[in-house]
Amino acid sequence: MAARPRLAALAGAALGATLGAVAARAAYAALRRRPPVGDEQTWTRTNHRGEPITLLEGPAFAVGAGAAAALAPRLPARVRAAALLAGLGSGALGAYDDLYGGTSSKGFKGHLGALAKGEVTSGAVKILGIGGAGLAAAALVSRGPADTLVNGALVAGGANLANLFDLRPGRAIKVGLLTGGPLLAASVLRGSPASAAMAAVPLGAAVALLPEDLGERAMLGDAGANAMGALLGLAAAVTLGRPARLAVLGTVTALTAASEKVSFTKVIAATPALNRIDMLGRRPVEQKKPDPAEAIEPVEPVEV
Repeated sequence: MAARPRLAALAGAALGATLGAVAARAAYAALRRRPPVGDEQTWTRTNHRGEPITLLEGPAFAVGAGAAAALAPRLPARVRAAALLAGLGSGALGAYDDLYGGTSSKGFKGHLGALAKGEVTSGAVKILGIGGAGLAAAALVSRGPADTLVNGALVAGGANLANLFDLRPGRAIKVGLLTGGPLLAASVLRGSPASAAMAAVPLGAAVALLPEDLGERAMLGDAGANAMGALLGLAAAVTLGRPARLAVLGTVTALTAASEKVSFTKVIAATPALNRIDMLGRRPVEQKKPDPAEAIEPVEPVEV
């Protein structure tokens, strides 16, 4: 008898992942033809190689994952509504920061410090907005005020943390897959089709867009990374018991605090195992060729 609920959960996960993948690819194709704001150039940025790259992958992820969550079978109405709030809300706020954000303030400390001085940065709008969206989504799936606070922090914290990894091709998606995979497995083992579908939707959307990300044709940006992290945070909220959720929240909080002092990119590059995962599927890092004009002239021997 125990196998039946697990098979049902596995079927829910497979369908959720498929819906997420199909919806994300369809949204990406549609948004490339007609961007939601401005034209394609509005969404073009320069990546770490100095090459042009589109940010439309982010809105495609948010819209695709949101549509898939709305269509996924066996999801209770409250979970559907929470997924739409968390995914589309975080994605929209992230897109606002992608398009109109400045670089004068960075991180929680920078944005909240500016806000304390009366300066409302796009980052502060995003932080407060995602916090509100996280609490609203959590209220739909939680039991009591304490649960709502924990789950809201998971959604908002997940959204912010995922964005901190979106600095190299494929990195944020790989982090999402590595963290979402255990959630999906836990849902299947519990025999919960609803939580399995909830965890599978963002993972399917992420896998579908990974080739664009690794190929350095597109990137998640704030819109996609925030949406992915928020949906995975919501999946944790509906899958895990309170002790496990508190442990995850503690990890998210610790990593977020560490990001204010430590460069994740430097840590990953200095750790062989992490660096191998980070480089998997990516274009090789180009070594800068020495400029002959900058070469040091050899010193002529001095006759004695």
